[in-house]
Amino acid sequence: MKTELTLLVRSLVVQGSWNYRTLLGAGMAWVLLPVLRSAGEEGEEALRARLARHAEHFNAHPYLTPVALGALQRLEREGADPERIRRFRRALGGPLGSLGDALIWSIWRPACVLFALVLVVLGAAPLMVTVAFLFLYNLVHLGLRVWGLRVGSEFGFEVAGALGRLKVPFLSERIGTVGVLLVGLLVGALAVRAFELPGRGVPWLLVGGTLFLVGFLKRDLFHRWMPALALALVVGGFVAGAVRSAG
Repeated sequence: MKTELTLLVRSLVVQGSWNYRTLLGAGMAWVLLPVLRSAGEEGEEALRARLARHAEHFNAHPYLTPVALGALQRLEREGADPERIRRFRRALGGPLGSLGDALIWSIWRPACVLFALVLVVLGAAPLMVTVAFLFLYNLVHLGLRVWGLRVGSEFGFEVAGALGRLKVPFLSERIGTVGVLLVGLLVGALAVRAFELPGRGVPWLLVGGTLFLVGFLKRDLFHRWMPALALALVVGGFVAGAVRSAG
Protein backbone atom coordinates (compact mmCIF):
# COMPACT_ATOMS: atom_id res chain seq x y z
CA MET A 1 0.00 0.00 0.00
CA LYS A 2 2.82 2.39 0.85
CA THR A 3 4.56 1.62 -2.46
CA GLU A 4 1.39 2.26 -4.48
CA LEU A 5 0.79 5.55 -2.66
CA THR A 6 4.38 6.61 -3.40
CA LEU A 7 3.99 5.75 -7.08
CA LEU A 8 0.66 7.57 -7.24
CA VAL A 9 2.05 10.78 -5.76
CA ARG A 10 5.20 10.68 -7.89
CA SER A 11 3.14 10.03 -11.04
CA LEU A 12 1.60 13.50 -10.68
CA VAL A 13 4.91 14.98 -11.91
CA VAL A 14 5.74 12.30 -14.50
CA GLN A 15 5.91 15.07 -17.13
CA GLY A 16 8.45 17.07 -15.13
CA SER A 17 11.38 15.81 -17.21
CA TRP A 18 9.52 15.56 -20.53
CA ASN A 19 11.82 15.93 -23.55
CA TYR A 20 11.69 15.38 -27.29
CA ARG A 21 13.97 12.33 -27.25
CA THR A 22 12.32 10.08 -24.66
CA LEU A 23 9.06 12.02 -24.04
CA LEU A 24 7.82 10.54 -20.73
CA GLY A 25 10.66 8.01 -20.45
CA ALA A 26 12.83 9.88 -17.95
CA GLY A 27 9.78 10.68 -15.82
CA MET A 28 8.71 7.02 -15.78
CA ALA A 29 12.16 5.96 -14.57
CA TRP A 30 12.11 8.62 -11.83
CA VAL A 31 8.66 7.55 -10.61
CA LEU A 32 9.78 3.90 -10.47
CA LEU A 33 13.10 4.69 -8.79
CA PRO A 34 12.03 3.68 -5.22
CA VAL A 35 10.80 0.33 -6.55
CA LEU A 36 13.88 -0.25 -8.69
CA ARG A 37 16.15 0.37 -5.71
CA SER A 38 14.51 -2.40 -3.72
CA ALA A 39 13.77 -4.89 -6.51
CA GLY A 40 15.96 -7.43 -8.24
CA GLU A 41 19.72 -7.68 -8.00
CA GLU A 42 21.78 -5.64 -5.59
CA GLY A 43 24.48 -3.27 -6.70
CA GLU A 44 24.91 0.03 -8.50
CA GLU A 45 25.34 -1.50 -11.94
CA ALA A 46 22.13 -3.51 -11.68
CA LEU A 47 20.21 -0.42 -10.60
CA ARG A 48 21.62 1.58 -13.51
CA ALA A 49 20.58 -1.14 -15.93
CA ARG A 50 17.02 -1.11 -14.58
CA LEU A 51 16.89 2.69 -14.69
CA ALA A 52 18.16 2.76 -18.27
CA ARG A 53 15.50 0.25 -19.29
CA HIS A 54 12.69 2.41 -17.90
CA ALA A 55 14.15 5.71 -19.11
CA GLU A 56 13.77 4.69 -22.74
CA HIS A 57 11.24 6.35 -25.03
CA PHE A 58 7.70 6.15 -23.67
CA ASN A 59 4.70 8.01 -25.06
CA ALA A 60 1.32 7.73 -23.31
CA HIS A 61 -1.36 9.91 -21.82
CA PRO A 62 0.02 11.20 -18.49
CA TYR A 63 -3.21 10.43 -16.61
CA LEU A 64 -2.97 6.76 -17.61
CA THR A 65 0.73 6.27 -16.92
CA PRO A 66 -0.15 4.71 -13.52
CA VAL A 67 -1.49 1.71 -15.47
CA ALA A 68 2.00 1.12 -16.84
CA LEU A 69 3.68 2.06 -13.56
CA GLY A 70 1.61 -0.41 -11.59
CA ALA A 71 2.28 -3.24 -14.02
CA LEU A 72 5.99 -2.47 -14.33
CA GLN A 73 6.59 -2.28 -10.60
CA ARG A 74 4.93 -5.66 -10.19
CA LEU A 75 7.04 -7.22 -12.96
CA GLU A 76 10.25 -5.80 -11.50
CA ARG A 77 9.42 -7.14 -8.06
CA GLU A 78 8.61 -10.56 -9.52
CA GLY A 79 11.92 -10.62 -11.39
CA ALA A 80 10.43 -10.94 -14.87
CA ASP A 81 12.75 -11.23 -17.86
CA PRO A 82 14.22 -7.75 -18.61
CA GLU A 83 13.74 -8.06 -22.38
CA ARG A 84 10.12 -9.09 -21.93
CA ILE A 85 9.56 -6.09 -19.64
CA ARG A 86 11.08 -3.82 -22.30
CA ARG A 87 8.81 -5.19 -25.05
CA PHE A 88 5.76 -4.97 -22.79
CA ARG A 89 6.59 -1.38 -21.90
CA ARG A 90 6.94 -0.39 -25.56
CA ALA A 91 3.66 -2.06 -26.49
CA LEU A 92 1.71 -0.42 -23.67
CA GLY A 93 2.44 3.24 -24.47
CA GLY A 94 0.39 3.57 -27.67
CA PRO A 95 -2.91 2.19 -26.32
CA LEU A 96 -2.63 4.28 -23.15
CA GLY A 97 -2.07 7.38 -25.27
CA SER A 98 -5.07 6.68 -27.52
CA LEU A 99 -7.40 5.90 -24.61
CA GLY A 100 -6.40 9.00 -22.69
CA ASP A 101 -6.68 11.32 -25.68
CA ALA A 102 -10.13 10.00 -26.57
CA LEU A 103 -11.49 10.11 -23.04
CA ILE A 104 -9.82 13.19 -21.52
CA TRP A 105 -8.76 15.65 -24.21
CA SER A 106 -11.66 15.02 -26.61
CA ILE A 107 -14.49 14.39 -24.15
CA TRP A 108 -13.99 15.15 -20.48
CA ARG A 109 -12.04 18.41 -20.62
CA PRO A 110 -14.42 20.09 -23.13
CA ALA A 111 -17.42 18.98 -21.06
CA CYS A 112 -15.90 20.51 -17.90
CA VAL A 113 -15.13 23.76 -19.75
CA LEU A 114 -18.73 23.92 -20.97
CA PHE A 115 -19.99 23.35 -17.44
CA ALA A 116 -17.81 26.21 -16.19
CA LEU A 117 -19.05 28.50 -18.98
CA VAL A 118 -22.66 27.74 -18.09
CA LEU A 119 -21.90 28.77 -14.50
CA VAL A 120 -20.33 32.00 -15.77
CA VAL A 121 -23.37 32.85 -17.88
CA LEU A 122 -25.62 32.12 -14.90
CA GLY A 123 -23.69 34.76 -12.96
CA ALA A 124 -21.70 32.54 -10.59
CA ALA A 125 -18.78 34.14 -8.79
CA PRO A 126 -15.35 33.60 -10.43
CA LEU A 127 -14.04 31.73 -7.38
CA MET A 128 -17.04 29.40 -7.41
CA VAL A 129 -16.59 28.71 -11.14
CA THR A 130 -12.89 27.95 -10.65
CA VAL A 131 -13.47 25.64 -7.69
CA ALA A 132 -16.34 23.83 -9.44
CA PHE A 133 -14.28 23.30 -12.60
CA LEU A 134 -11.21 22.03 -10.74
CA PHE A 135 -13.27 19.72 -8.52
CA LEU A 136 -15.22 18.19 -11.41
CA TYR A 137 -12.22 17.83 -13.71
CA ASN A 138 -9.91 16.32 -11.10
CA LEU A 139 -12.60 13.94 -9.88
CA VAL A 140 -12.05 11.95 -13.09
CA HIS A 141 -8.37 12.84 -13.45
CA LEU A 142 -7.37 11.52 -10.02
CA GLY A 143 -9.86 8.68 -10.22
CA LEU A 144 -8.20 7.45 -13.42
CA ARG A 145 -4.79 7.54 -11.77
CA VAL A 146 -5.95 5.52 -8.76
CA TRP A 147 -7.80 3.03 -10.97
CA GLY A 148 -4.84 2.69 -13.32
CA LEU A 149 -2.33 1.98 -10.58
CA ARG A 150 -4.62 -0.59 -9.01
CA VAL A 151 -5.33 -2.56 -12.20
CA GLY A 152 -1.71 -2.34 -13.34
CA SER A 153 -0.48 -3.79 -10.05
CA GLU A 154 -3.16 -6.47 -10.09
CA PHE A 155 -2.86 -7.71 -13.68
CA GLY A 156 0.78 -7.13 -14.71
CA PHE A 157 1.31 -8.56 -18.19
CA GLU A 158 -2.45 -9.13 -18.51
CA VAL A 159 -3.39 -5.48 -18.00
CA ALA A 160 -4.68 -5.18 -21.59
CA GLY A 161 -7.83 -7.02 -20.55
CA ALA A 162 -8.49 -4.50 -17.79
CA LEU A 163 -8.08 -1.65 -20.27
CA GLY A 164 -10.74 -3.26 -22.44
CA ARG A 165 -13.16 -3.15 -19.51
CA LEU A 166 -12.74 0.63 -19.26
CA LYS A 167 -15.36 0.85 -22.06
CA VAL A 168 -14.12 4.13 -23.51
CA PRO A 169 -16.72 4.20 -26.35
CA PHE A 170 -19.54 3.79 -23.82
CA LEU A 171 -18.15 6.53 -21.57
CA SER A 172 -17.57 8.80 -24.56
CA GLU A 173 -21.18 8.44 -25.65
CA ARG A 174 -22.57 9.23 -22.21
CA ILE A 175 -20.29 12.20 -21.57
CA GLY A 176 -20.87 13.38 -25.13
CA THR A 177 -24.63 13.43 -24.59
CA VAL A 178 -24.17 15.55 -21.46
CA GLY A 179 -21.81 17.78 -23.43
CA VAL A 180 -24.44 18.45 -26.08
CA LEU A 181 -26.92 19.36 -23.36
CA LEU A 182 -24.40 21.78 -21.89
CA VAL A 183 -23.94 23.36 -25.33
CA GLY A 184 -27.69 23.84 -25.50
CA LEU A 185 -27.82 25.40 -22.04
CA LEU A 186 -24.89 27.70 -22.81
CA VAL A 187 -26.16 28.94 -26.17
CA GLY A 188 -29.69 29.25 -24.84
CA ALA A 189 -28.52 31.38 -21.93
CA LEU A 190 -26.44 33.55 -24.27
CA ALA A 191 -29.44 33.99 -26.58
CA VAL A 192 -31.60 35.04 -23.64
CA ARG A 193 -29.06 37.67 -22.67
CA ALA A 194 -28.43 38.89 -26.21
CA PHE A 195 -32.11 39.34 -27.09
CA GLU A 196 -33.23 40.32 -23.57
CA LEU A 197 -36.05 37.81 -23.75
CA PRO A 198 -38.85 37.78 -21.21
CA GLY A 199 -39.82 34.49 -19.63
CA ARG A 200 -36.22 33.35 -19.58
CA GLY A 201 -36.90 29.74 -18.70
CA VAL A 202 -38.90 28.96 -21.84
CA PRO A 203 -36.35 29.71 -24.60
CA TRP A 204 -33.52 28.34 -22.51
CA LEU A 205 -35.30 25.04 -21.98
CA LEU A 206 -36.34 24.91 -25.65
CA VAL A 207 -32.80 25.34 -26.93
CA GLY A 208 -31.30 23.02 -24.33
CA GLY A 209 -33.98 20.38 -24.80
CA THR A 210 -33.65 20.45 -28.58
CA LEU A 211 -29.90 20.02 -28.45
CA PHE A 212 -30.17 17.30 -25.85
CA LEU A 213 -32.55 15.38 -28.11
CA VAL A 214 -30.19 15.78 -31.06
CA GLY A 215 -27.25 14.71 -28.90
CA PHE A 216 -29.15 11.66 -27.69
CA LEU A 217 -30.02 10.57 -31.23
CA LYS A 218 -26.72 11.67 -32.79
CA ARG A 219 -24.14 11.24 -30.07
CA ASP A 220 -21.18 11.85 -32.34
CA LEU A 221 -22.20 15.52 -32.65
CA PHE A 222 -20.16 16.16 -29.54
CA HIS A 223 -17.07 15.73 -31.69
CA ARG A 224 -18.40 18.09 -34.35
CA TRP A 225 -19.50 21.29 -32.68
CA MET A 226 -20.66 23.28 -35.69
CA PRO A 227 -23.94 21.41 -36.44
CA ALA A 228 -24.97 21.57 -32.80
CA LEU A 229 -24.13 25.26 -32.50
CA ALA A 230 -25.89 26.05 -35.78
CA LEU A 231 -29.02 24.29 -34.56
CA ALA A 232 -28.89 26.16 -31.28
CA LEU A 233 -28.59 29.52 -33.04
CA VAL A 234 -31.48 28.71 -35.40
CA VAL A 235 -33.76 27.72 -32.54
CA GLY A 236 -32.63 30.69 -30.44
CA GLY A 237 -33.19 33.08 -33.33
CA PHE A 238 -36.63 31.65 -33.99
CA VAL A 239 -37.64 32.07 -30.36
CA ALA A 240 -36.24 35.60 -30.24
CA GLY A 241 -38.11 36.57 -33.42
CA ALA A 242 -41.36 35.11 -32.17
CA VAL A 243 -41.12 36.96 -28.87
CA ARG A 244 -40.29 40.24 -30.57
CA SER A 245 -43.20 39.87 -33.00
CA ALA A 246 -45.56 39.13 -30.16
CA GLY A 247 -44.32 42.23 -28.35
